[in-house]
Amino acid sequence: MVWSKLFHLGDLSLTLPTGCAIAGWLLASRAWRAALGWSLVFGLALVLVAATKVAFLGWATGLPTLGYRAVSGHAAGFTAAFPTLCWLLTQRRTPPVRVGAAVGALGLGVVVAAALVHAGEHTPAEAIAGWIIGMAAFLCTVHLAGDAPAPPTGQALACAGLVFCATAWALHSVSVGYWMIRLALALSGNHYPYPWDTGG
Repeated sequence: MVWSKLFHLGDLSLTLPTGCAIAGWLLASRAWRAALGWSLVFGLALVLVAATKVAFLGWATGLPTLGYRAVSGHAAGFTAAFPTLCWLLTQRRTPPVRVGAAVGALGLGVVVAAALVHAGEHTPAEAIAGWIIGMAAFLCTVHLAGDAPAPPTGQALACAGLVFCATAWALHSVSVGYWMIRLALALSGNHYPYPWDTGG
């Protein structure tokens, strides 16, 4: 039960609204470089994850010897969004505090990845790949977010909250898995997707 609760921290219904809320906060604060950098990096991470899933569904790509089929979106999304959030929220803290907050969030990302493996949702290779992609997205954001404001103003927080709620609401009416299957079938020309228990 505890493990299942932990890996749900990486659900797209939580990580995507969080990522969009970060972008909304930065835009409202007129931190243009940070907002653009974060949006590009976070978006690229999500697209990369989706691409590996579509590739498997359409062509059964992967590395069977490693038990790898596609990157874990839960591990990637959590490890990209929450360390970034911690880093931005501690902008005016001392370096040890900032690093400690980021490392703690990255460590929690490891726990989420481990929970995914423990619950049978992903293999170790898939969870590790997701964590690495998320960490890379976070590190890129640290490099690009030099003009991020701290602490966020009331207006920026209100904007972030509004964006979070709007994104979470929109996700309720969109079946991401369904559209990935449709895309995989359209691109591959197959009538049925490869099942996840194929090749690993």
